[in-house]
Amino acid sequence: METNSRKIYWSISEVAEMFQVAESNLRYWEKEFSILNPKKTAGNTRQYRQEDLEVVKLIRHLVKEKGLTIAAAKKRLKYNKEMVDKTAEVVIKLKAIREEFLSIKMELDRLSTSENVENPL
Repeated sequence: METNSRKIYWSISEVAEMFQVAESNLRYWEKEFSILNPKKTAGNTRQYRQEDLEVVKLIRHLVKEKGLTIAAAKKRLKYNKEMVDKTAEVVIKLKAIREEFLSIKMELDRLSTSENVENPL
């Protein structure tokens, strides 16, 4: 999740794009999870703060990545939010490491193939 550290508020469309979820998911999660409470303007426009982004990240991890139901995700957040947060961070780091390994493997495969072409037995 890339965020501009100087930015204070994000629109619902920005948050939806950032987390690759539909805006309707964000509105639904807001109704279901009391900890997700973006600021609303007089015109009822949602303005997500950094702390809201962290909550969306956790909810998305539980529902989309771990496959929990809304009820199970609520329970998990209610009783063990800190552990869920740590687990989500570990998953993000492991995915980044996996991508790096895959990139290295592809480069090694490419080098191996080009070496075999240049020096046939």
